[in-house]
Amino acid sequence: MIRICSTEDLPKGSVVSADVNGTQIALVHTEDGTFHAVHDECSHASIALSEGELDGCTLECWLHGSRFDLRTGEPTGLPATEPVPVYPVEVRDGDIYLPVGDDGRPMPSNGVTR
Repeated sequence: MIRICSTEDLPKGSVVSADVNGTQIALVHTEDGTFHAVHDECSHASIALSEGELDGCTLECWLHGSRFDLRTGEPTGLPATEPVPVYPVEVRDGDIYLPVGDDGRPMPSNGVTR
């Protein structure tokens, strides 16, 4: 496990980008209080998803409007047709953690790699 940040650094309704040993992660705190982590790159146009708009459990790419479900990584709006990696998030003692492999990179929970 690797510590990403404090929960206080990520208010409800916000998205931040984090570099986890060379993998860019979009870390999200939805309005319902849950935390999510997805690969911070749209599968359609290689744009940072962390710069997009958050709507419930959906993150929208600002360039072409592709939308992704934060729970599954599946696209819910075109033009993207390929999912993005999703990473399990653990909150402990006010800090946000992601599991990492032996190489120090986050391990996707949905089997999608980039």
